[in-house]
Amino acid sequence: MSWTVWAEERPQQTVLAMPVDLRRKTANFLRALALEVGGAVDLDRHPPGDALDDVGMRYSLEVPGEGIIIEYMIMREAKEIRVPVLVWLY
Repeated sequence: MSWTVWAEERPQQTVLAMPVDLRRKTANFLRALALEVGGAVDLDRHPPGDALDDVGMRYSLEVPGEGIIIEYMIMREAKEIRVPVLVWLY
């Protein structure tokens, strides 16, 4: 089973408010992030971004060149990353 991404309602609304090209880029970035995080976790490596807690569950990173900040949580059992916060600095 491969890793997936799930975004809460507020981040979903933010992505839907973006111009079409940026929306596609952001969705692709999130899908790729899930795979990258999953690969890192599966190999006991540090996932991308800055840790926001001491237990290695919550991380933050910026989409390069786009003014988008993403906070994600690693749900190891479900092989999923969850996005509770997505800020678009437009």
